[in-house]
Amino acid sequence: MSVEVKYWYLRNHKLFSTLSNADLTDLCIITRFKEAERGEIIYFADEPVQRIYFLKKGMIKIVEVDEKGEEVIKDIIQQGDLFGEITLAASNEKHEYAQAITKEVAICSFKLEDFEHLLEKDPALAMKFYKFVGFKFKRLQNQYSNLVFKDVRARLISFLRDWAEREGEQRHDVTILNNYLTHQDIASLVCATRQTVTQLLNDLEHEGKLKYSRKEIVFADLKQLG
Repeated sequence: MSVEVKYWYLRNHKLFSTLSNADLTDLCIITRFKEAERGEIIYFADEPVQRIYFLKKGMIKIVEVDEKGEEVIKDIIQQGDLFGEITLAASNEKHEYAQAITKEVAICSFKLEDFEHLLEKDPALAMKFYKFVGFKFKRLQNQYSNLVFKDVRARLISFLRDWAEREGEQRHDVTILNNYLTHQDIASLVCATRQTVTQLLNDLEHEGKLKYSRKEIVFADLKQLG
């Protein structure tokens, strides 16, 4: 990938948008870019060189492997989001990986130590970064609160509404959402069984609140979803 393409990838990311042209050019030298296709593994958390990643294009899922070898989706990462060692604390104890779930994915990444040096040199950038991290942890906190205080149906509805509000397309009087998650994926994200999610989606469809298919989910009225 050319330096020019790297430059514009960084320039268009809101975290780096205020950096000078010279600083961005220097940043291109220490930045690694990668493009991936659906199903491709982006990274494993136990790699020897720890990195922090920024998603430039597409969407990925973060999958954790538990002690029994079972895989659980921890998060869905969207364009513009960051993942990897966002706490800036290297660790090889996690058993997780990131996988592309859309047709085209593009990411940029920094070695942990290089990114720390970058933040030390630019306090304004450091402040923006920590705000980024704060917003991310707040969203995760809301997800955990839903697990504690809501039943499965309420968790599913909350997840679907949030997903549709962030990614759905308004067409006439309905909201259309590109569906790239399986029933099992959704079940992992709302901490339920696949059978329960399938039944609840069928119930919501029977109630006229949505139409579900493998390609898309159509919502009649998000406010009336539940």
